[in-house]
Order: sequence, then C-alpha cells, then structure tokens
Amino acid sequence: MSALPYAEALWLGGPIATLAPAGDDPWGLLPDGAIAVSDGRIVWVGAASELPGGFTAAEVHDLGGRWLLPGLIDCHTHLVWAGSRVEEYERRLAGASYEDIARAGGGILATVQATRAADAGALYAAAAARLADLCADGVTTVEIKSGYGLDVGTERRQLEVARRLGQEQPVNVYTSFLGAHVVPPEYSGRAGL
Repeated sequence: MSALPYAEALWLGGPIATLAPAGDDPWGLLPDGAIAVSDGRIVWVGAASELPGGFTAAEVHDLGGRWLLPGLIDCHTHLVWAGSRVEEYERRLAGASYEDIARAGGGILATVQATRAADAGALYAAAAARLADLCADGVTTVEIKSGYGLDVGTERRQLEVARRLGQEQPVNVYTSFLGAHVVPPEYSGRAGL
C-alpha cells in the first residue's frame, strides 16, 4: 500500500495476520506489525520497522502483544429465536438421542413454538445479546437465517428483526429465508401437502 505521512489511527505492538499468503506462511503473518487507518479504510500495513519516516497518527493503539486479525464472518446462524434448549443439551450429554428428545416435545419444534409466541421486541432483545457475543469474539459479518417460525408471519418477523439488527448494531448482517427448516407441526404426518 502507498505510504502516507498521516493516519487517523495506528495499531502496533503485536503480530498481525494479513491473510495474504507469502511463501510457506499461509497467514501473511507480520510478527511485529503495524496497521494505519483513515476514513474507515486501511491505508498502510506492514512491519512496524518499515513505517515511513515522519509517519504520524492522531491515535496510536498499543496491541500489547495481542494478535490483530481481519474480522470474522459467521456465514450460518439462526440468531433470531425464542425459548431455551439448555435442558435438551443436558439430556443429550446424558445419552438421550435427538429423536427421543423430539418425541418428548423438544428439539426444533419446541423452539418453533416459543418463537411463534414471541413478539418482535423479545426476539430482538434475545438476538441482540447473542449478536453482541459474536461481535466480542471478532465477528464483523453475520448471515442470519429464519427457520424457527415455519409460518409466513413468524418467518417474516424473524427476518425483520434480523434486518433491524443490521441497521442498529455495529455488524454487517445478511439475511436468508429458510421457511422449510423442518415440517411445521400442523403438517405432521402430511408433509407432502
């Protein structure tokens, strides 16, 4: 990248993975890297020792030896849903099969029932908390599928909530309609209809 004498922000003091493969290094690792940003764009990246002479930055951030990586993309989530399946996870850990859990009223259809009963505000609050956890782990882009409504109204509500998350949260959100995730309970035994 072209050398600029000024940037709004500069990060240094740690390894940077550029993900630009070089020789035997698939990560494009800069063991003591520096990265400069202006107007929301990377304007310089390289070894800290190669920063151009006279280079200044309005803000300098010390990585303190922590790694700097590109933002992560989670390309398959079902983030907008209601209910809890913690008890099911415990049963699975104890050896119950997914089929046993489903026959007892658990599984995806339990989540469908809770999601259908939840309003947009409740769905948003729960999904925003899940999304915050993803962002804290470095996710900058997320694909959110519907699929826990299995009816037009609930699927639409899930997608509206997902789009709102993308408008109001600091993350890129892409949505996908997955209305036939499983056979809806009202079509049990007549999936061909």
